[in-house]
Amino acid sequence: MGKKFGKPFGVTKNGEEVRELDLDNGTLAVKLITFGGIIRTLTVPGRDGPVDVVLGYDTLAEYENGEGYFGALIGRYANRIARGRFALDGKEYALAQNDGSNHLHGGNVGYSHRVWTVEEADNAKAVLTLDSPDGEEGYPGRLQVKVTYTLEGNALSIHYEAISDRDTPCNLTNHSYFNLSGQGSGAVLDQELKLYCSSYTPADSTSIPLGTIEPVEGTPMDLRAFTPIGAHIGASFQQLEWGHGYDHNFVVDGQPGVLRPAAAARSRATGVVMEVETDSPGVQFYTANFVEDGRKGKNGAVYGRRHGFCLETQHFPDTPNQPEFPSATLKAGKNYDQTTRFRFSLERNLKIPLDNS
Repeated sequence: MGKKFGKPFGVTKNGEEVRELDLDNGTLAVKLITFGGIIRTLTVPGRDGPVDVVLGYDTLAEYENGEGYFGALIGRYANRIARGRFALDGKEYALAQNDGSNHLHGGNVGYSHRVWTVEEADNAKAVLTLDSPDGEEGYPGRLQVKVTYTLEGNALSIHYEAISDRDTPCNLTNHSYFNLSGQGSGAVLDQELKLYCSSYTPADSTSIPLGTIEPVEGTPMDLRAFTPIGAHIGASFQQLEWGHGYDHNFVVDGQPGVLRPAAAARSRATGVVMEVETDSPGVQFYTANFVEDGRKGKNGAVYGRRHGFCLETQHFPDTPNQPEFPSATLKAGKNYDQTTRFRFSLERNLKIPLDNS
């Protein structure tokens, strides 16, 4: 038996022990669990004291049974693949259709519901690994995954690495729901978001991209200046109507493969500002449109629709079926390497008028 890191957090239905790890560098504090590699808490400095800015649960059973992928690592392929099918190297592959007729977030038992192994951990870093066998959830190739969570000053960095023995689609992300006014504080519609994204990939009524990349300018998808999340969410605009709000992939400006700004968000209530950098091509902005009202959360909190927002840095949805999109095929023996950084600061004087020009 290797060294056990952290403390017990329960046992899965299949009898696997789950551990909880505590990271704390004096500025940020994170609690991770090995089930799904989940970020269970993320506590940052607020104007009036520490603020836990992610939604989550108190118990392992709630994570096993609950919907929404709260805080989880997502794979083998984040987001959707149309009809659960794709072709690669001349062969057709069939995946679970676990989102209507489409495949979502890795299938029936994606990485969000696997128990990860802790390779190393200390106060500022945790290294988690997962061995995904050839054929798991229908995907080709044995994929060996390593995710490193690191606290670096006022930032949480997530570094994703993977290698496969066969060509395979690979698209890893984290599915945290943020509420910068504090988890359990209600809807996020008055929190302000800025996306460093001049275009997005419109989707059909089942959230599968249409295959085009369209400019955001002149539409409610234009979030290039700080805008309250609720400002246009109910607009008479087909994309928002089909998505029941924002649930769209935005194209991050700049060069994929280079760490660059993707998003920023802030709360007047707490003064918390979060900046997101990534080297991924895209970011899925999702406004918790399908979190039902009355869902029990952490520490007595009660969650509901639009009580959080997600910024899932990623390859574009359905890329295996969209040849015009940047490729998400990981070639055999090649290294998958992706980094996303969440940086937190405090804007003490958010009562000043906002510049939304």
